[in-house]
This record gives sequence, C-alpha cells and structure tokens, in this order.
Amino acid sequence: MNKTFIKTAFGAIALAAAFGASAQNTGRAPQPGVGEVDRSAPTQQATGQDAKRVVNDSALTTRVKAKYAVDETVRATKISVDTKYRVVTLSGTARSQAEADRAVALAKETEGVDSVVNNIRVAR
Repeated sequence: MNKTFIKTAFGAIALAAAFGASAQNTGRAPQPGVGEVDRSAPTQQATGQDAKRVVNDSALTTRVKAKYAVDETVRATKISVDTKYRVVTLSGTARSQAEADRAVALAKETEGVDSVVNNIRVAR
C-alpha cells in the first residue's frame, strides 16, 4: 500500500472515531443510584453555550488531526492536538524543524482556529 492511502485511511478513521464518540448514545435507561450527583458541595452546571464550545473545539481538533493524517511531512501519531476556546495547542516531537513548522501552518490554516500555541519539540 502506498503512504498516501494509509494516511488518508487513518484520517478517515480518526474523523469517524471523533464524531462517533461525540454522538454516542447507549440507549439504556438511567439506573437509580448510578451516576447520581454528590449534592453536598456546590456545583457549576454546564450551559448550552459550554456544550456547543466543547463540540466546536473537538471538531477543530479533529480537522487539524485529519490534515496531519494526509500530509506527507507531518507524523500524525507524534504530534498531539488540544483545542480550547478555538486556540489549538500542539505538543509532541517532530523529526525536524520543517515538520514542526508544517504542523503549525496546517493548524493555523484550519478554518475556525483563532490561534496556535506551538509546544512541539524538535528531536536532536
């Protein structure tokens, strides 16, 4: 198999897994006493806005990872992507400065990303 096919397949699997996990529904009825909230301490309930932000951040992470999966320069499995409030944080190890730069560029050009924090280490 050629490398492009493998990277494309990996990207498709990553996308499917990310969207499947966010839309997972067990279809089971709640059980009494299972998963009840400890009401002894005050809690902050998530709002619809919070949930929407988390879903949007997850979608951005998935889009960036999918770009890495099909790119010839970036090793998708060696660079981690985390997104909060549309800010993408990259970490992990790159084989070269060129690979790190390409990873940052791909993240920056992803629609919806406001900024990128580069914590990628270059292997020596």
